[in-house]
Amino acid sequence: MDSKKIRKTLARFFAWLGLTLCSLIIKIIPQRYIYGFAKHIAYLSYIIAKKQRKIALESLTIAFGQEKSKQEIEKIVRDCFSFMAKAGVEFFFLMDRPCLLMERVKMVGKDNLDNALSKGCGVILVSAHFGNFPLLMARLALAGYRIVGIMRLMRDTRMEKFFMRKRAKFKIKTIYNQPRVACVNSTIEALRNNELVFIPIDQNFGTGGIFVDFFGRKAATATGPIVFAQRTKAIVLPCFIIRQKDDCHKIIFEPPLDLVEGKNSQETVVINIQRLTNIIESYIRRYPAEWGWIHRRWKSKPS
Repeated sequence: MDSKKIRKTLARFFAWLGLTLCSLIIKIIPQRYIYGFAKHIAYLSYIIAKKQRKIALESLTIAFGQEKSKQEIEKIVRDCFSFMAKAGVEFFFLMDRPCLLMERVKMVGKDNLDNALSKGCGVILVSAHFGNFPLLMARLALAGYRIVGIMRLMRDTRMEKFFMRKRAKFKIKTIYNQPRVACVNSTIEALRNNELVFIPIDQNFGTGGIFVDFFGRKAATATGPIVFAQRTKAIVLPCFIIRQKDDCHKIIFEPPLDLVEGKNSQETVVINIQRLTNIIESYIRRYPAEWGWIHRRWKSKPS
């Protein structure tokens, strides 16, 4: 085993150890102390995670370098670490307390969701790794909606099993994005069963997607939501979860996206994925600290 693999193995082990310790601590501390605990985690993460901090600074400079000062960008990075720590602590705390989760996560624009479901063709919830999005899916499941999340398989099997158990507890189904054929078939089946399918399209999609504008730079983006809508007539509904000042959350369901038809199927996909990406960018601009800047969104380049 080379040194790089050893470092990755150790990093995953310590990540798993940290996850386990945090989950145990959160089981025993009173509710009034959880955000204080999150503050300490955020501080330590900001100091220790030098690579992620560097990526966040680079990503924010790409997005806001012409609009914000260096000090403003550095503040967003610190706030981003703070929000991620809060989200992690809330995940452990609220997922074990469904009644409290229902109380602390409210829904706005629910009529948009119910009207979309009434069509009977399924609903594609298009979102991003924005806010505490696992709580979004859990809250919908608690409200009685049948929800499926399309996700990437985590590299660490221990981590994957941990989060799978949490999702299964809420009857949130998981569809992995690989293998591709199985993902497509399972997603179409869920939509034809008139279920909700949650698809975040804000991460780098490599060579399998299309390049659209995101903060003024081309970004490789998944096409799934529009392709599935074309095949099943499912309704495409953008939705986001936003943290409030009191650390409660608000889920916003936007009006459904009426597909704009292009000259052909491919052009239709490009046009509408760009429109969805514009909506995601608008939310990130309003709440920049709520997005995961530690991801290399512009890693892939157009040929």
